[in-house]
Amino acid sequence: MAAGKYLLYTFLSITTAFALFFTCLHLPSPPLNAAEIFNCAACSPWCTSKSQPTTLDHQNPTRRHDHASDIPHHPLDPLTVQEITQVRSILSSHPLFRSSPFSIHSLVLEEPQKSHVLEWQTGDPLPPRKASVVARVDGKSHVLTVDLTSANIAILRTGPHSGYPTMTAEEMFTATWVPMKSERFNQTILDRGIALSDVSCLPISTGWFGAKEENRRLIKVQCYSMKDTANFYMRPIEGLTVLVDLDVQQVIEISDKGKNIPIPKAANTDYRYSAQPPNKVMKLLNPISIEQPKGPSFSVEDEHLVKWANWEFHLKPDPRAGMVISRAKARDPDTGILRDVIYKGFTSELFVPYMDPSDAWYFKTYMDAGEYGFGLQAMSLDPLNDCPRNAYYMDGVFAAVDGKPYVRRNMICLFERYAGDIGWRHAESPITGLDITEVRPKVTLVARMAASVANYDYIVDWEFQTDGLIRIKVGLSGILMVKGTSYENTNQFAGQDLYGTLLSENVIGVIHDHFVTFYLDMDIDGSDNSFVKVNLQRQMTSRGESPRKSYLKAVKKVAKTEKEAQIKLKLYDPSEFHIVNPSVKTRVGNPVGYKVVPAATAASLLDLDDPPQRRGAFTNNQIWVTPYNRSEEWAGGQFVYQSNGEDTLQTWSDRDRGIENRDIVVWYTLGFHHVPCQEDFPIMPTVSASFDLKPVNFFESNPILRFPPNTIEDLPVCKAAASA
Repeated sequence: MAAGKYLLYTFLSITTAFALFFTCLHLPSPPLNAAEIFNCAACSPWCTSKSQPTTLDHQNPTRRHDHASDIPHHPLDPLTVQEITQVRSILSSHPLFRSSPFSIHSLVLEEPQKSHVLEWQTGDPLPPRKASVVARVDGKSHVLTVDLTSANIAILRTGPHSGYPTMTAEEMFTATWVPMKSERFNQTILDRGIALSDVSCLPISTGWFGAKEENRRLIKVQCYSMKDTANFYMRPIEGLTVLVDLDVQQVIEISDKGKNIPIPKAANTDYRYSAQPPNKVMKLLNPISIEQPKGPSFSVEDEHLVKWANWEFHLKPDPRAGMVISRAKARDPDTGILRDVIYKGFTSELFVPYMDPSDAWYFKTYMDAGEYGFGLQAMSLDPLNDCPRNAYYMDGVFAAVDGKPYVRRNMICLFERYAGDIGWRHAESPITGLDITEVRPKVTLVARMAASVANYDYIVDWEFQTDGLIRIKVGLSGILMVKGTSYENTNQFAGQDLYGTLLSENVIGVIHDHFVTFYLDMDIDGSDNSFVKVNLQRQMTSRGESPRKSYLKAVKKVAKTEKEAQIKLKLYDPSEFHIVNPSVKTRVGNPVGYKVVPAATAASLLDLDDPPQRRGAFTNNQIWVTPYNRSEEWAGGQFVYQSNGEDTLQTWSDRDRGIENRDIVVWYTLGFHHVPCQEDFPIMPTVSASFDLKPVNFFESNPILRFPPNTIEDLPVCKAAASA
């Protein structure tokens, strides 16, 4: 009884703290100390006055924008605070929402038809503003369109497909406390020698493993000990899994198969700088920063329209995708005309299957965008560490479970990057008699977000380069999801499959994969494009033709249907993958285009009939091409949670629709195999991979010939602190 009263008090305390947390999301964060951000005391007065980008308010990371008065300026601008409030008011008057409790799982702009957006010009009236809403009412999912002008609500069919909408943060939090209602669970915790006050739990999506799991929303909860460390992930209560009904918030089943597995020790698990012992061995780095004496080269107009060098694009936060790039255009250096490159690009889905078939692990096959909301898990970026001093920050405005708007501060950052890379160069050898050295620095523009999906952190960069190239990069960091074990050394389990690596005493890092699938609606000089596979083949020379026996030949084939564009990358069957506009030619007759340039990646090795792979079938190929369909944006389907894989990119592509000279969408999956190692303990150094979208005959010649080189007169001269 005493334990029950204590637990009730703890639950009420945490619930209050949670309410305060979401209240704080509505409030401005305390301003950063400008002296800390822009401390240039050791620099010359000239440097001090010129290097600080404080003359433009949008360049000052200490600013706190008041979103209450925001108004949309562009057809793709996200819903404002006022508009979200208006949608909530319209919904509250509808019979569906008046009579029953409801929860809002998504409330975002319903983007206008693509043709309307393409026709719109700056200064034109905006197309009618509408909201797309996904709500749960009386245990049923509803998809609605709300017209903000007429206040009309259209209720759409959810479709015949399985699955449920993205979870809300509020119900995930509540689910983690449901096990505390069970006396059996509480006693299990006490029997393991853990104080109930030291328990922290996580909501883990269940995946889908058969009909027995259908017709009700389920989640599994697993717990950890917080005693003596901030890094509770390293102290799992192994083998204890609680199955919870999300809709009624009740325990359905408790599985406890780890009674003999000890809780790993807290020693050496805390990753915070304040918790580290003094550094007496390694030489520390001096602070580093980029100075821009003439201020930034980019501007952000009306909060979302980015202009930089020869690029212009629309940028916005999104609760599911995280960050959306739209209407990306490159300026032609010869004509000055802005030319279409991408209509819309974003992270469509993340698939993270763990490779342990045991009872407490087999179901860990996360879909981080569709189940948890990649944007909802995006945390505020940390100035000077997540993003450099010259960064501009953009907030996200989202709707909570009750439909009220809240602000996620500093969700996206924009900054110019120069890491000493070279844009192009050539120096003439002295034997030519020409004294020529021409070099251009590579300065790029980066749009960045970081999502913390419980233990894992994902950093997503869209990097725009002056030569027309776009690099899309994903970084993985954060904390491993680990498994408790009775083993303390590798000599104790010879021949036994641990499904991972022993990282520390009683801690196993389980092998897993990460697949990040990107949606790329390419519009190369217009919407009607084609996908061309350029296969590099060995060609043998004829007898007597040449001293050479072989060479490479580029063989081009236009994909006419979707199946012809399903690409599995092969090292010994090399190809280039072009998206071209066959109706627009260069001066010498080549069709203008861009190509997808893969880099290091990984492919799924799971059996195609394995339930997780059926749901993650969009990773069966690295490249797909589909005809544009505004209802096909989420590679795992609209409703991913507990879906069985019948509404995925694989399903759509298998229709084998025509894609030649059509409005097409390219999908690219970036993959990582992660076999953990001790360097990943207690927190992982970032590992990254990327791919490029590169111009191929898009420009008549090198587009950055007219960009000038740097000179010493252009740059500030700051004295080092030691010599100031």
